Amino acid sequence: MPSDLATRLSTATAPIPDSFFADLITANHILAHQRIVDGFGHISARSPQNPQTFYLSANRAPALVSRREDIVEYRVEDASAVNPDAPREYLERFIHSEIYKRFPDVGSVVHAHSEEVIVFGVTGVPLRVVFHMGGVMGSTVPVFDAAQHYSSSNRHDLLISSPQLGAHLAAAFAPSSLLAKTGSVLKSFIPGSEEQQGTAYPPHQVVLMRGHGFTALARDVKEAVYRAVYTTVNARIQREAVLLQGAFNSAVAAERVTKVGKEGYQASSSSSSSGTKLGEVTFLSDREAADAWEANAGQVHRPWELWTEEVKASSLYRNEYWEDDEQGES
Repeated sequence: MPSDLATRLSTATAPIPDSFFADLITANHILAHQRIVDGFGHISARSPQNPQTFYLSANRAPALVSRREDIVEYRVEDASAVNPDAPREYLERFIHSEIYKRFPDVGSVVHAHSEEVIVFGVTGVPLRVVFHMGGVMGSTVPVFDAAQHYSSSNRHDLLISSPQLGAHLAAAFAPSSLLAKTGSVLKSFIPGSEEQQGTAYPPHQVVLMRGHGFTALARDVKEAVYRAVYTTVNARIQREAVLLQGAFNSAVAAERVTKVGKEGYQASSSSSSSGTKLGEVTFLSDREAADAWEANAGQVHRPWELWTEEVKASSLYRNEYWEDDEQGES
């Protein structure tokens, strides 16, 4: 039995601490404050008491989640609410349920529509690690295309609104070894039919969703927030680096054309007469990406503490657990 699952089963009779719900509410606020989510997007956490259920906010903007009553417990089996009188649910809760079902060591899931990330799911440009904090993505980020999995009853709206679509998305986190190898060179639209079986925790922690957004998973809520934030930051840096490199190369090429026109001089394909060479963006190697995340994994608490204080300082965000603490101190 996986160690994480065994631990949860051994504590199944213990009450869930308030800190669990306080952190889940805070996670919603941090993702909103960091502009990873807006009115849409969500984060969930597997129950520390019962690994067959998970907690996810009711259908509302993440920034407005503020009370224990805003958090709903769902069954992993079918994404149904444990309480039949629970408030309205998210349509895409199957993203969460199917990932938890397939990977028992996953403790938290984030789904977001970050604009910086979406562009990599609709172009031929793979999202790759460009700086050490981006190692949290993993060196290969697959792209899931819902269009390959619609049934006759599905609306073609790209939403993961059924267990079937959720299962296909979950499979994209553990594709076959062949796809995993080729994905580091070419962008892979994952069919979801060739996945690794019996994996407690998948080899990919981030999957892009064509024309939709991305989903990230982690072992706990704080790591999930960290992964979502720095995936978006990496996407932003990569986009800017590609644009800057393209502008530089265009200027070098224009210089060559001008020289040919004025002097009839044909510069080499790799450099101008002054020795300026065309460049390319330098990405981290697979080893560098893996080692960078290993080095940073133990530091997730540092940005979490900062981000928590930032949302506490904003009047927009309310968390009943913070208010209880303040009243207790007074």
